[in-house]
Amino acid sequence: MDKYGLIGYPLGHSFSIGYFNEKFENEGIDAKYINFEIPDIKDFPEILASNTDLKGLNVTIPYKEKVIDYLDSLSPEAKAIGAVNVIRVTHKGGKIVLKGFNSDVIGFTKSIEPILESYHKKALILGTGGASKAIDYGLKSLGLETLFASRSNKPNAIQYKDITADTVKEYNVIVNCTPLGMYPHADSCPQLPYETMDNHTLLYDLIYNPDETLFMKKGLEHGATVKNGLEMLLLQAFASWEFWHGTE
Repeated sequence: MDKYGLIGYPLGHSFSIGYFNEKFENEGIDAKYINFEIPDIKDFPEILASNTDLKGLNVTIPYKEKVIDYLDSLSPEAKAIGAVNVIRVTHKGGKIVLKGFNSDVIGFTKSIEPILESYHKKALILGTGGASKAIDYGLKSLGLETLFASRSNKPNAIQYKDITADTVKEYNVIVNCTPLGMYPHADSCPQLPYETMDNHTLLYDLIYNPDETLFMKKGLEHGATVKNGLEMLLLQAFASWEFWHGTE
């Protein structure tokens, strides 16, 4: 039986394990998806050594960047972004070969592209973690200029306290890459001047639980277009399967 899995810490509720095990059962695939909760990235080689039938992995917080040191090669996107969330595991002559990919880019761009309008030229990315790098790469590939927003003073980013009505008008696509508003803390949201938004504003939240975050609700009140991260998640899962079974 082939094995696939997820590495991260802590894992708690994981979309992938339910999605893939249901897929295997429905499609008669002799495989199993397992959560590998590892408190330290140094435990990663042990996962590989003790699961010789492993064919592919997903990677989540906090190892999307740290896992790169353990890989043999990277796709062009993963290299440019500096973050990996899919690993293809192949066995060649007794040696394990690992290639890293990034499915965040595909999932996000395919999900946001249909709701972009001609007046969406600049995007504000909330957060500066691993996911935000993929979002930045994806937005630029769609022709948008980008700017990061951070709580602290970071290079190439503005701080939340400096986001004004003019910022929101200029950067009218706003993508939340922070965990603010995620269940069970659904009563929180990024601090933005929501009252300055209008029907030219597009709010995209990577969070999918709850399906309508406070960030989205506040935008809707002022006529903004909103979307959550569920479709992106499904598209990422499709892409993971393609990467695990591809040849590139």
